[in-house]
Formats: sequence, C-alpha cells, structure tokens
Amino acid sequence: MTQQPFSRPGAIDLSALKRPAPPAGAPGAGAPGAPGAAGAPGASAAGSAYAVQIDEANFQQVLESSMTAPVLLVFYSRTRMPESGQLADDLTMLSDELDGRFLIGLVDVDAVPQIAQAMQIPTIPLVVAVIDGRPMPLFQDVVPLDELRAALTQVAQQLTTQGITGRHQPRHAVADSEDGPVEDPRYAAAQDALGEGDIDRAVAEYQKLVDGNPADVEAAAGLAMAKVLQRTQGVDLNAARQAAAQAPDDVDAQTMVADLDMLGGHVEDAFGRLVELVRRTSGTDRDRARDHLLGLFAAVGNDDPRVLRGRQNLASALF
Repeated sequence: MTQQPFSRPGAIDLSALKRPAPPAGAPGAGAPGAPGAAGAPGASAAGSAYAVQIDEANFQQVLESSMTAPVLLVFYSRTRMPESGQLADDLTMLSDELDGRFLIGLVDVDAVPQIAQAMQIPTIPLVVAVIDGRPMPLFQDVVPLDELRAALTQVAQQLTTQGITGRHQPRHAVADSEDGPVEDPRYAAAQDALGEGDIDRAVAEYQKLVDGNPADVEAAAGLAMAKVLQRTQGVDLNAARQAAAQAPDDVDAQTMVADLDMLGGHVEDAFGRLVELVRRTSGTDRDRARDHLLGLFAAVGNDDPRVLRGRQNLASALF
C-alpha cells in the first residue's frame, strides 16, 4: 500500500471519508460481491457476537463505541494477502472467547480503501487498538492463533491494571426458547427488592452480580437504573430544577436534574443536558459529567437509538 506511515496516537482525520463514494461496481466501491465487501464470501464478522464489518456508514459509530470498551481495527486483504484474512478470522473468533473485552472492526482495504487512507495505514496486515477514540498501532504481523490469544489476553490484563474494564454488548441477541423468554433467577433478589421499594438493597444485589461478572449487561443496566432511583429518593423536582438553572456548570445540580429527567421518561433531555455540561466544563468536572452520562447510557441500554445518538453527541463534545 502507498499510504503515509501511521500517525502517532490522536484523533483520526476523517476528512477523506467525506468525499463522494465511487460509482457502484467501481474498484473499491464495496458493491455486493466485491472482494471483502460486507456480506461477501469470507466476511468473517458473520456469526460473531463481537465483530463488525467496517464500511463508511458504520465506521464512526464503531470508533465511538471505543468509549465503552476497546476496539481492535484489523486491516486486511484476502485478495492480496490471504494470510491477513486469516488473521481477521482469528481475531474475530478470539473476540468471542474474550466475551466483549474487544470489539473487532474488520476493515477490508480493497472494499473501503478510503478508510485505510484516512487512517494512514502503511501496510497490511495491521491491527490498531482504539481506546476512548484514540488509535494506537498494536501489531502488524500474522501470528499463530495461540500466540495471538496470548497477546490479546496480555493486552486485556494490561488494560485492566489501568482501570479499563468495560465490555461491549453482544452484536447478536441469543434466541429465546420455544416457550418464550425465560426469566433469569439471578436477578430475582434485586427485582424483589425493587418491588418492595428497598432501593438500597436492590443496588447491593445488582452490585453483587456486576462484581461477579462485569460482562453481565443486564445486571449493569439494572444497577445503573437502581442508582438513579437511589440518588433521587426524596428530591424535590422543582427545587432541583431551580438549583440547576441558577448554577448551569454545577455538576451535582445538573446530574441531579438529568437523573430526574430519566425517571420522568425524558431520556433525550437527560442526555442532552449532560452532553452540553461536558462541552462547557473541563478537568475533573468534565470527567464527572461524562462518567455520569455513561452510567445513564448503561441504564437505557447500548442498543437503544437514543443511546447511539447520545454517544455520537458525547464524542463530538469531547473531541
């Protein structure tokens, strides 16, 4: 490939993605049947819970998902270097084994050359880790599966020591049984506590589940919403809104109204308030506002369209 060397970690220049797409059927247009096009034979994202074939339409969204947990972009060409396609397949398989610690973004440089150009990819194969929107080259060799597994495990452990423990939600839902959805008994204690109005006990029960399995997105969502209920107990809505109006940059005042909006069903208002707070603040205040917003995202669920839009707006506010 003829691109310039990969730039140092930082924001990705996506200006190259704004030009018109090539005509259908042109080389690299990504038309159905083009080598490596999403849905074409050999597209290794099929059947994986934690892999997605990258195109212009979803590239930005995949980058933004790195704010939840790390993304690994693998650049490959099955036509020019079949071994790089095998690397993409191996990474896809390992992403399932690691249960959401990484989302694999499969970038076929023949189908979407403009993305490789935007990221200044010098060669294939190349695997780039994206964490909180920042890309960092990881490795550029085809390695045996066992070595690849060990390397990803080591990376995951290093990230954990740095406090990066988030996981992606599965991209494919597990089918319900023939008799319909089966209620999971693990959540019974927390749900019973909520039914009895014992919010503190519900928070404690959900926390146990999350501590036992950080990848349990249902428990994480339950914990996030239970914490919203816990924070807003006994709060006067009118007084909270007045306090927020008088102190637009006060994190405590703004997050309280956002919580109250969530309980009132005004989800987008809650997200918008905190996105603007992130935009206006800096340092510790900005971190607190962002973390609170991420908690509200978890309460609603990462697959909700409002959360997807909220994440896009948050990324814009941050970068």
